[in-house]
Amino acid sequence: MEGAYGLIRAEVRTFLKKNSDAEYRQFAAKLLPGIQGIQGVRLPRLRCLAKQLSQVGAEEYLQAMAGEDQPLFEETMLEGLVIGYAKLNFAVRLGYVADFVPKIGNWSICDSFCSSLKFNAANEAQLWRFLQPYFVSKREFSARFAVVMALDFFVREDYLERVLLALASVRQEGYYAKMAVAWAVSVCFAKFPDRLLAYLQDNPLDDFTYHKALQKINESQRVTRADKAIIRGLRRSKNRRLLRDIPGSCFCKIILTTESIYNRIRFQLHFNKL
Repeated sequence: MEGAYGLIRAEVRTFLKKNSDAEYRQFAAKLLPGIQGIQGVRLPRLRCLAKQLSQVGAEEYLQAMAGEDQPLFEETMLEGLVIGYAKLNFAVRLGYVADFVPKIGNWSICDSFCSSLKFNAANEAQLWRFLQPYFVSKREFSARFAVVMALDFFVREDYLERVLLALASVRQEGYYAKMAVAWAVSVCFAKFPDRLLAYLQDNPLDDFTYHKALQKINESQRVTRADKAIIRGLRRSKNRRLLRDIPGSCFCKIILTTESIYNRIRFQLHFNKL
């Protein structure tokens, strides 16, 4: 297998070299500061190669890549895409997903990987359970992985409340984890504006994530002008931000309605079960 993989990897690297673009490499490097090994191959070409690899010895390729210590950026991207495109049963694919998540080190690979995955409706309950530990992961891109997966597969009526609770459970302080939560909240708002408007008026999101969510909602082409006008009025004032963080403050006791108190208790009880 090692010999076969060595041949495949040599062919892959030849492909990457042939399809590299110096101008695009510089562009990608600006979007992914600090990421090493970027060759400058555009994603559509990588997707094309991944589909070819997924049809000829995908599992052998993936097993060999599992032991690769220093892959190029595009090789890691390629591995994730092959996991998504290969014809694998649910359990096997999920095993490869679990092995791959620790390799995710930037938003580009994370989001492209998630969008390439396909799961049947029959497996969605198992997939949702699988994601739960990642929401509370201490690793920035493991948490982002869970959030983007929720965004891609579970922003629906029957999962909306569970998604919002899961988003609120994210405690990772990394920029890209927080931005993923903000992005997910904005997508939820675009699909369920009335329910998300109530959520935005009383939620446990930290101020950075909350305001980024408002920003993304305002930038969305799927949100009406009337809703955007309401959203612009929901920014937390500086005084409110200071007071809301004081446990038991008079401010909190005054502004919280009976319904909001109930929602906070329900959220905390759910979070404690995770």
